[in-house]
Amino acid sequence: MPIPSSTYASRRDNVVRRTGLFPDSIDAILINDLINIRYLTGFTGSNAALLISESRSVFATDGRYDEQSAYECPGIERLITRPCPDGLLRLALDAGLGRVGFDADHVSVATYHGWRDDFRGLLMTPVAGVVEALRVVKDDFEIDLLRRACAISDEALRLLLPDVHAGMSERAVARRLDSLMLDLGADAIAFETICAAGENSAIPHHSPTDRLLVSGDLLKLDFGAQLGGYHADMTRTFCLGSPASWQQEIHDLVRAAQLTGREAVRPGADVVQIDQLARGVIEAAGLGDHFGHGLGHGVGLEIHEAPTLGPLGEGILASGTPVTVEPGVYLPGRGGVRIEDTLLVTGGEPESLTTSERELVVLG
Repeated sequence: MPIPSSTYASRRDNVVRRTGLFPDSIDAILINDLINIRYLTGFTGSNAALLISESRSVFATDGRYDEQSAYECPGIERLITRPCPDGLLRLALDAGLGRVGFDADHVSVATYHGWRDDFRGLLMTPVAGVVEALRVVKDDFEIDLLRRACAISDEALRLLLPDVHAGMSERAVARRLDSLMLDLGADAIAFETICAAGENSAIPHHSPTDRLLVSGDLLKLDFGAQLGGYHADMTRTFCLGSPASWQQEIHDLVRAAQLTGREAVRPGADVVQIDQLARGVIEAAGLGDHFGHGLGHGVGLEIHEAPTLGPLGEGILASGTPVTVEPGVYLPGRGGVRIEDTLLVTGGEPESLTTSERELVVLG
């Protein structure tokens, strides 16, 4: 089901109501990040900007997207111009607005200096993270898209595994998994699928190669489907043939750490503490130095969104927030294990949007 235009209008209203910037700090905010613009309007093209004030929202794009934006963004005033931000700033100047905020995370210093010189009647004020903060908690439409993207990912993995065997290349396995997700209805893959065999499984973000799978390999698959712009994220680790004792041991350890992390995902839970709880399981086994990344992250219109579950994270979880929990142990030159699920924070126990088996499954 497509997201209705009234939902986008409500999101734009939230920019005004919930940021605390209006009317004391700024008269309007200029948004030029395409992901944030998609969240606030539904627009999926490659060139746009958006101006939001207390009384008016104006969307700008160029002539290539005139018809597309009319279809995707009904109910919002449109301006066909280029450059899009300049057209909106000129409109703000003509409307008598004095203070315009811009997202400092998505605007270069050179661009800011250009705006300051070209629109001297406007006080350009840097603000950051306004829309991203609103995107953390998902609405029902977003959760439905995430749930469906995760279901496609689970089903694609189920269909893939019977065909995986020694002699296949990492690249062939990844391409087959990508094809299955698309065949099952994904709009795209969420990110480059990670297929890492044997010693390559110790590389957290390995890109698939022509390396052939052989008996005794650990096989790590990190992948997800994208649907309606929303990203699934899941990792499972398998073994080709009967696992060696060390392979079973680190898989059991990572699985225990992941379960600890999953059980800690609750409304009000501190994101740093969740990481510490799961990380502590691995540290207690003497392998803390082999878990070198954060425990997880938010997902949505981007594969990595706020909040961050890790030592550098900030804040607490809120109901309606999707996050990943993905501990790993990586032994250079030998192999590694990661187990990852996309979870939805609820009022009680989190809902696991990805549901594939978490035991060490033997292939071939």
